[in-house]
Amino acid sequence: MRRLVALTGMLMMLVASAYARAELNIQITRSSDQAIPIAIAPFTANGQQLPQDVSQIIENDLRNSGQFSPLPRDRQVGNPAPGDQIDYQAWQASRANYLVVGRVEPNGNGYRITYELHDIFGNARELGEVVTSGPDQLRSRAHYVADQIFEKITGIRGAFQTRIAYITSQGIDPNISFALYVADQDGYNPQQVLTSNQPVLSPTWSPDGGKLAYVSFESGRPAIYVQDLATGRRLQLTSFTGINGAPAWSPDGRKMAMSLSKDGTPDIYVMDLATRNLERLTNNSAINTEPDYSPDGSSLIFTSDRSGQPQLYRYDFAAGQAQRLTFTGNYNAGGHYSPDGETVFMVTRTDRGYQVAKQDLATNRVTVLTDTGWDEAPAIAPNGTMVVYATQQGTRGVLGAVSADGRASFVIPSPEGNVREPAWSPFLN
Repeated sequence: MRRLVALTGMLMMLVASAYARAELNIQITRSSDQAIPIAIAPFTANGQQLPQDVSQIIENDLRNSGQFSPLPRDRQVGNPAPGDQIDYQAWQASRANYLVVGRVEPNGNGYRITYELHDIFGNARELGEVVTSGPDQLRSRAHYVADQIFEKITGIRGAFQTRIAYITSQGIDPNISFALYVADQDGYNPQQVLTSNQPVLSPTWSPDGGKLAYVSFESGRPAIYVQDLATGRRLQLTSFTGINGAPAWSPDGRKMAMSLSKDGTPDIYVMDLATRNLERLTNNSAINTEPDYSPDGSSLIFTSDRSGQPQLYRYDFAAGQAQRLTFTGNYNAGGHYSPDGETVFMVTRTDRGYQVAKQDLATNRVTVLTDTGWDEAPAIAPNGTMVVYATQQGTRGVLGAVSADGRASFVIPSPEGNVREPAWSPFLN
């Protein structure tokens, strides 16, 4: 009962030996053979040395989504720029379906990015735009361009401008330091939000993306905090005797579900954030934890061992009761709804260990997505196309990402230390 046990006294499991600093390089672990072939020509820069390779960032974003297979640059037909006449017939021989061309030019103290998307077999320009960038915004503007390309081709809103939060730990017991980070969705641009010599756990984003809730032991026992990312201002929500854990925002941001043991064993409660009033949803001798609201707020799922093994249950607010949701296998935990509410992502135990899986709520079919064996804490991109999770790489805890269909995966770069507890932000604009 890995994460359940963590809430009942083994929250120090983040202890690890010191690790060397991780190189910020994306490691592709599995590619999709059904991805859309696309060519991203190197963006011209008039001979300037740019602080960021815009076309490489776009290429990485599209590849990491699992939806696209970028054409190697040595197989591309020259290096066309925006406004050039595209030799569609020559590019068709490369077998790429789409072509992206671009230019980056100085613009005051920043840059101007011009890009085009061409449908190679349709012999047509599908998209063209000029984007301005501040001196330190090239990476974020490259993510914006990737979002526009992704949505134009797939019809799904891109999520490359979103962010992830996660926890790191460094050192050897009893001298361990913990930190809460926020980074771009691809792991770059990490920013430290909080550091502590006591465990920090379970970060979760507010629906507007402006705040993080998390659990901190800094007072000597677990307490739930909410921190404003823009100002750094913190608010302590709970510090009851026993467990205060697993915070989860309601979709409207007005309530927060959590696991509290103040009245005995851990149960699911919902707090009205304006009044601090608590409503108890579960009341039994089992361990009940890890709540997650449905997108419409009509229900929440949570993990409970009331059947003897951890399984997911769904609490319906209208009916005022919970029903078991998962029946495949003897361990299913850490559930999160997909943004459309049609799927639940979770950790399941197989003969290979603990793996990220999804269950279709209409058919109850369970599909295992990862091929690693010590996975936990899956978090879903706001467009439902990717899942980030904690896993092991050798002796180090790292963050992995897998496409929602399981066809592509990669390891997300992160700062030094053992990395755990990822959370994916909502759309930020």
